[in-house]
Amino acid sequence: MDMKLATTMPTTSDISADKARLLQQKTAAVGAGLTDKQRQQAKKVSQDFEALFVGMMMKSMRSTVAKDTLTGGGHGEEVYRSMLDQAYADASVKRGGGLGIAKIIEKDIIRQESRKLPPKIDHKE
Repeated sequence: MDMKLATTMPTTSDISADKARLLQQKTAAVGAGLTDKQRQQAKKVSQDFEALFVGMMMKSMRSTVAKDTLTGGGHGEEVYRSMLDQAYADASVKRGGGLGIAKIIEKDIIRQESRKLPPKIDHKE
């Protein structure tokens, strides 16, 4: 009977790949108990927050630029300019672009909501 021992050690890339697979499986199972409606609500809330944040950032950036002398300015222009900036922010986030904050917030909301779910009990035992 010829028994050979494996003399090769697993490489660090193999270990890292195993850890990555385990982490991916855990994160996939985290939001498993949520309904599609809850996931859609989390997505909408996170996108709305990012759009609000981007809109505020654009408002701050616009305040650093000199007033436009071509159109004459005024209160009406300020109102429409802020509405246009918010529409730009909404469009950038809804298209999937934006800053990427919405995806992070959405994952965190799903993670927190899945913790609130009661544990499933197997009554077959």
